[in-house]
Amino acid sequence: MQDKRFPMANETTLVGIALVILGYGYFSKLLNRWNISGPMVFTAVGILLSPLGIGRTPFRFNAEAVQLVAQFALILVLFSDASALRLRQLRWGLPARLLFIAMPVTVVLTFLTAKYFYPEAPPLYLMLLALVLAPTDAALGKAVVTDPAVPPDIRNGLNVESGLNDGIVFPLLLTVLLLITGGAGGGEQHGGNGGWFVFLSQQILCGAVAGGIVGYLGGRVGGVSIEKRWMTGEYGNLVPLALAVFAYYFAEAFGGNGYIAAFFGGLMMGNASEKLRRDVENFAESEGELLIMLSFLVFGLVLVPASVPYWDAKAVVFALLSLTVLRMLPTVFALAGTKLDLAGRLFVGWFGPRGIASILYILIAVETIGDITQREYLFAVMTMTVFLSILLHGLSARPLARIYSRHHPVDDTEKRDDSETKV
Repeated sequence: MQDKRFPMANETTLVGIALVILGYGYFSKLLNRWNISGPMVFTAVGILLSPLGIGRTPFRFNAEAVQLVAQFALILVLFSDASALRLRQLRWGLPARLLFIAMPVTVVLTFLTAKYFYPEAPPLYLMLLALVLAPTDAALGKAVVTDPAVPPDIRNGLNVESGLNDGIVFPLLLTVLLLITGGAGGGEQHGGNGGWFVFLSQQILCGAVAGGIVGYLGGRVGGVSIEKRWMTGEYGNLVPLALAVFAYYFAEAFGGNGYIAAFFGGLMMGNASEKLRRDVENFAESEGELLIMLSFLVFGLVLVPASVPYWDAKAVVFALLSLTVLRMLPTVFALAGTKLDLAGRLFVGWFGPRGIASILYILIAVETIGDITQREYLFAVMTMTVFLSILLHGLSARPLARIYSRHHPVDDTEKRDDSETKV
């Protein structure tokens, strides 16, 4: 039997991780001035510690610790992204166009392009590829979404898109994975002849309801506890984290999907308690940031070395198309008729980075499917796209934000609206 322990447990690797956390922590602000982002640093260190660098043992996709990091990181990402969305204050114009016009068109175009590049691949795997590359990650373009010189409508749009699209895509991803593992007819695994549809409906509905109940009740109880001063301050960051994990397992106990529960739990909790919502933000910016950075390290340590043998010119061209034409054209189309000029629409289109959600979806897909023999080239395309996005969006975020804001200065009305939104 193969040893499933994660090789990261050896002392040299652990010391290396500790040193990179210390090094990036000490010099993170200085590195940001040089357009070197956290994901770039942790991905690079992961590659260095892998067999592509100084490592001697290859790391496997399905190692228990890899899947554990992926599981908890995805729970945290879905919960924290959803909790940050204040439904009453959302400006739905630009985000709605990005989520419900640009993203579906992007998925369809990606699927059709993948079918042209890889005609021999099964359609379900091509759709899996399109869905894995659909969610965007605002963190890879952090300089854009945090720069007050960039118009608030753009920052709000990119933030909301990034916060919601992973939750919207996941049920579709779950459907495709279920069809791949159970067969188009449902398979004996789920009762055959439509059994997969009943199973899928249960996963989504039970997950959403269970997560929503946990999030809403947890938020209300937390709000009362804070108001009456029953809770000590240091537990403010821990309660939302515990709610996220509880929502996951509560839904799983009733046949729901835990990740969908985490998303709806965060959405309901964030709108039930403003204080707990801020605590989630604080956690995500500190302890949660470490978990996210470790996910990028796992990406460099596990996914990149496993994919490099399958990286070829076709994979590079497809990845570049995914980051540019396949994202930017639907965005330009979706934002037609808004106050954004062509430069603004192209700016928004470019800043659709593929990051943490895509990485975690790849790991979940590999764990769910199990044997990806003869399909490695498709997973290599996913990895190549994320790798290029980490590099290109990390390097371009600050310079392009500076150039765009110079030609599109924020006026006083936008500044006032932005200030009111933050209150």
